[in-house]
Amino acid sequence: MIDERVYIFDTTLRDGEQSPGASLNPDQKLAIAYQLARLGVDVIEAGFPLSSPGDFEAVQRIARQVQGPMITALARAAKPDIDAVWQSVQDAERKQIHMVLSVSDIHIERKLRSTRADVLRRGIEAVAYARSLCDQVEYSPEDAGRADADYLYETLEEVIDAGATVVNIPDTTGYTLPHEFGGLIASIKANVRNIDRAMISVHCHNDLGLSTANSVAAVLNGARRVECTINGIGERAGNASLEEVVMILRTRERSLGLKTGVDTGRLAEVSAMVSRQTGIPVQPNKAIVGGNAFAHASGIHQDGVLKDKSNYEIMRPEDVGMGESRIVLSPRSGRHAFRFRLAELGYHLPDGAFVRAWEQFLELADRKKDILDRDLADIVHAVDIESLEVPA
Repeated sequence: MIDERVYIFDTTLRDGEQSPGASLNPDQKLAIAYQLARLGVDVIEAGFPLSSPGDFEAVQRIARQVQGPMITALARAAKPDIDAVWQSVQDAERKQIHMVLSVSDIHIERKLRSTRADVLRRGIEAVAYARSLCDQVEYSPEDAGRADADYLYETLEEVIDAGATVVNIPDTTGYTLPHEFGGLIASIKANVRNIDRAMISVHCHNDLGLSTANSVAAVLNGARRVECTINGIGERAGNASLEEVVMILRTRERSLGLKTGVDTGRLAEVSAMVSRQTGIPVQPNKAIVGGNAFAHASGIHQDGVLKDKSNYEIMRPEDVGMGESRIVLSPRSGRHAFRFRLAELGYHLPDGAFVRAWEQFLELADRKKDILDRDLADIVHAVDIESLEVPA
């Protein structure tokens, strides 16, 4: 079993902000960056400085004020972009220049209208220039998941020789399957002669719902940095979800031997903040931080959880900052859950009164979607009130 650290690169403020309607102003970005630092992420990608004066300002303020994580920002493989990143991050305690340039034939031919040789030359020159400014340089060969393997290996070797300290392997379109993406990382380690001189990072998109699975497959095959976002927000269907990646590694740490430096007890708090600031709600059934992630509505599940939470919960809600598990009363709830909820509200019914209350509850639950505490109070007071044993 391996026992190694996986580094978390948070791109909520760059790729996450690319979600339609999620634009953040510099004050909002700075506030989120402070929370990401408290969360314990290793790298914050704070924006795309050349894209607008506001984004340049946001990156620069984060670089100057947020301590702890490495601060980076995105550039295309061109001198004006690289200069903008350097000018915005240079005051950070720890900084990195991150650049991206396509590597798949479909991108080279149809997007860049270029050739493999020309794109490789541009990448080498850009990395060399960035490295003349900053000791930490990350190179992302865009659309690596659909690239020719030999050309990808050649690209990685050349940019590492030019000074790249991190090579990021993006599944830009979310196209690969986990066994394919894990195999790609393994093949890079086996075929790129100088890969020992750079860290392998991965950046997976969620177009087929596989971004988290692909990210985990990558680290199992040797990647040691994962690029992800809070709540999985990002371009199109989004990015790998930070909270999912982190909690997979924590929950399965004994078997995987992999861990992060994230303070998981802050996950729910940061998730809620990002949702408020971006205006993008967290779906109720979202893993880890969704409102229903630790809620139980089925009678069979409720009975099991009330006997021992480990029957249906593989992690504790408090470990991610979600408070307590919830028993949600519904037509599928059982008597055990109904009695438990009444007791939580301070009602202790004798057997005869409980049976009558149970029958009224079932009738109401078939008619009403949400059973509120006042509904339960009404039911209790409708039965034989003289038999109640209400604690002082």
